[in-house]
Amino acid sequence: MTPPTPLASQDLQFFSLLVRCGSLTAAARELGLTTPAISKRLAALEQKLGVTLLHRTTRRLALTPEGQALLQGGRRIVGEIEALGQQLQGATQEPAGLLRVNATLGFGRMQVAPAVASFRRRHPRVDVQLQLSASPPAAAEDAWDVCVRFGALPDSRLVARQLAPNRRLLCASPGYLAARGAPRSPAELAQHDFIAIRQADDVQGLLRLATGRRQEAVRLAGGLSTNDGEVAVGWALAGLGVVLRAEWDVARYLRSGRLVQLLPQWQAPPADIHAVYPARLQHLSRVRAFVDHLAQHLARGAPPA
Repeated sequence: MTPPTPLASQDLQFFSLLVRCGSLTAAARELGLTTPAISKRLAALEQKLGVTLLHRTTRRLALTPEGQALLQGGRRIVGEIEALGQQLQGATQEPAGLLRVNATLGFGRMQVAPAVASFRRRHPRVDVQLQLSASPPAAAEDAWDVCVRFGALPDSRLVARQLAPNRRLLCASPGYLAARGAPRSPAELAQHDFIAIRQADDVQGLLRLATGRRQEAVRLAGGLSTNDGEVAVGWALAGLGVVLRAEWDVARYLRSGRLVQLLPQWQAPPADIHAVYPARLQHLSRVRAFVDHLAQHLARGAPPA
């Protein structure tokens, strides 16, 4: 009996590119081949494995469960091979290849997207895919190489580098405070309308504040909540309530006077900014170069202390 032909790294790279392109035609265009040639190569890969990897239509490709398994496992294997090669060679090569970056909606638009643009100008051989989402995807999804996160880190298997400190500030508009009065203590916050920000199924509600060694917890309530921090800030600017938001997101409104910081002597738990990436990718030159670049970008644009 003839033993099965083993998979090659080129097979894994081809399949990952095909899924990324989303169609046979787009993959053919990127590889400089004909569409029939791409179709034939995919058929040969499926024959080698004895499974169907993709459902084909005229417009798009859909992964089968076997295709999903190959995509996730293949990306991990290719990344490990590439990282090992760069580690052994001293990582002296110019960064190149695909880099998938995930960030939150507002911070991603305001800070990460400009950093990606300047990084791409500096390293034109790196192709960057920036995905913005209301909350970070799970590491198990293998949907990103570098994730920009706020606050506590969820998975000890990931490598994390702190990019910048980040305070969370209580804010409201001057119009709201004129109508409702400014709270003079954490307890008085319970009498105010709080604009909550949802993270997955978790909704801000119990607020913990500290000043020196003294700590207080306040249960907050209000009629507005959203999973988009930028929307929450917009509601606060419109005078609809009190919001707890990262200093990076509200610093310009505090400077202009459109928002006012409340209880400045009390501090909420910080939500420092981290770059998070799988340990298997930490030696990739494009990952290390991007994280360095992003740290420098944020250092130049950090809110004044």
